[in-house]
Amino acid sequence: QAAYGPALEMARTLVEGRDYVCHTDERRIDLTAAGRRRVEALAKPLGGPWQATVRREEWVLQALTADKLFHRDEHYIVRDGKVEIVDEYTGRVMADRFWSDGLHQMIEMKEGCEPTGMRVTLARMTYQRFFRRYRRLAGMSGTLSEVAGELWKVYRLRVARIPQNRPSQRRELPGRVVRTDAQKWREIASTTAALAEKGVPVLIGTRSVAASLKASEQLAAIGLDHVVLNAAQDEAEADIVAQAGESGRITVATNMAGRGTDIKLGDPVCALGGLHVIMSDLHDSRRIDRQLAGRCARQGQPGVHLAVLSGEDALLDMDPIGFSRLLVRLGLATGSRRIGRLALRSAQWQAERLHSGMRRALLNSDEIIDHALAFAGKPE
Repeated sequence: QAAYGPALEMARTLVEGRDYVCHTDERRIDLTAAGRRRVEALAKPLGGPWQATVRREEWVLQALTADKLFHRDEHYIVRDGKVEIVDEYTGRVMADRFWSDGLHQMIEMKEGCEPTGMRVTLARMTYQRFFRRYRRLAGMSGTLSEVAGELWKVYRLRVARIPQNRPSQRRELPGRVVRTDAQKWREIASTTAALAEKGVPVLIGTRSVAASLKASEQLAAIGLDHVVLNAAQDEAEADIVAQAGESGRITVATNMAGRGTDIKLGDPVCALGGLHVIMSDLHDSRRIDRQLAGRCARQGQPGVHLAVLSGEDALLDMDPIGFSRLLVRLGLATGSRRIGRLALRSAQWQAERLHSGMRRALLNSDEIIDHALAFAGKPE
């Protein structure tokens, strides 16, 4: 643990592009040749284990990863002096979960928390290998069509569609794309104000705790009463969700809000079109967007969802060559919202392909290790 402080100080003196290359889409950082020489020079006065090339570069890379790729109120929160991991797909705190290889301790040091002890992994297994151990395997979800191909390749499971019990009354309004983040939050706030004035309940969905706080600030700035539900207030989830369908109610939430919960609507609210869901970002997966849209119009009730996006959305960073961001600018310059929406959907598709490839590579790596360590010449 004595190495964490110096490693962070060293990492903060390095210059991106010259000393290291940041691969945001893969959440990975590589040192350049100049960066290695710089780290070697900075480590020389420290002596001891810092003279071991592999060890010092490992510490500095973990420090860079903690400082540049993991952000407070997005990937984790700090509560009661402890760093708690936030699940990127549900927005919930993952209790008793820790990042490995010293990354968690680096983040604790970065946030001024007391570093916890190092955790030693005795054994590990991918989810894919774990579930394939079952002789019979089945599952149910409302958003499986997007991953039907992967389910067949990994588990040899087909996806079957079950007819709805009641006809869906969910309506999707055309998405809006604006130039900057600030414009996006103003657009969301003004749309919410107009709906709430009519008595329509609104649920604003965000990707992270930080985004939910931005939305809250914008709503407060124009005097709109609202409730925030994110990883920092997850204990109050049931009460907040139960009231989200009340007339004129405004709820700002990360992905976790009301998953699997029927948000009750009164007759007056149904007459106004039901709960309106506003997405402030597209997520890395279409499944998450559909789950968020699925908060409205449940059990045959009416509901509406729409997306308000910007040319500065984080999803565009997933396109390594910047083509999607260029398309968004073109759409804004020509006044074509359709081009902007297509560009963001293209970036989302690239993110899905990237994550699918990473899962496949992880499974392949797991299987190779399994075969290599099999004492009898056969994997378990």
